Amino acid sequence: MAFTDQLGRTIRLKKHPVRIISLVPSQTELLYDLGLDKEVIGITKFCVHPPEWHRNKSRIGGTKNLHIDQIAALQPDLIIGNKEENIKEQVLQLENIAPVWISDVNTMNDAFDMMLRIGELVDRQIKANQLVNDIKNAFDRLNQLIIQTGFNLHPLKVCYLIWKDPYMTAGGDTFISEMIQHCGIQNIYRHETRYPIIKPEELSNNNCNYIFLSSEPYPFNQTHISEIRNMVPTAKICLVNGEMFSWYGSRMLKAANYFEEMIKNMISEQESK
Repeated sequence: MAFTDQLGRTIRLKKHPVRIISLVPSQTELLYDLGLDKEVIGITKFCVHPPEWHRNKSRIGGTKNLHIDQIAALQPDLIIGNKEENIKEQVLQLENIAPVWISDVNTMNDAFDMMLRIGELVDRQIKANQLVNDIKNAFDRLNQLIIQTGFNLHPLKVCYLIWKDPYMTAGGDTFISEMIQHCGIQNIYRHETRYPIIKPEELSNNNCNYIFLSSEPYPFNQTHISEIRNMVPTAKICLVNGEMFSWYGSRMLKAANYFEEMIKNMISEQESK
C-alpha cells in the first residue's frame, strides 16, 4: 500500500500499521480520537492528551529531541511526524527504522487534509470523515455567531505572544494566525512570516486592542500580565489556552467552543466601554 504525506513524499506499507509512534502532541490526540489504542506504542513527553496515554505509553523524548535508539527498540511499523515540529536530520535517521509520514499544517484546510490522510493511513477513514465534518459544522456555527453579532465588521487588533526573552509572536503564515482569523479578529503581525521577534512596547504604536499570552510553548501566567501591561497600557492582556490556537487535530472541535466563549466575552467587554 502506498500513501502520500503532506510534503508529497510517498511511503509504502505492507499492511495497515499496528505499531505506531507519534512525534506530535496534536496528532497523538487525533490517533486516540480515531479509536487507536494498542496500535500507538510511543509518544513524546509533550503528548499530554489523553492523560492515560501520557502516563502509560513509552515516551521517546521531545518533539525536537527524539531518542532515536529508543524508537528503534520499539520496532515501529509507522512513525507520524510534522515538518515544523520535528527536525529534518532526525526524521532522516528515523527513515532507517520505519516509514515516516510527515504532515505540514498551516491552514484549516491543511488540518482537514491531514486528518483525512491519517484516517486512511491507519484504516480509520469513517471516523476521520466524521471528525472533519463535526469540526466544519462547529466552525460554521462560530462564523454564524460572528456575522450575527457584527463582531467582524470592525475587527479588533490582536497580538499573540508565544515566547518570552525574546518576545515572539505568530506571523500570518501560521496555523495560529489562521485560528485568529476564524475568530473574526485581526492578527496585527499577519504580514510577517513564521514567528518574528518583537518589542512589546511597539504594540502601542499599532493600536493593539488585545495581547494574548499563550499557555504554550512558553508557559505565560498571571505574573506576566502586569509586566506587559506596564509596557503596553492601552491594550487588554489575556491568558489564552495555546492548545486551542495551535493544535491542528481533533482538538479543533473543542477549540470552536472555546473561541465562541472568548468572542462573547470580548463583545461584552466592548459593549461595557
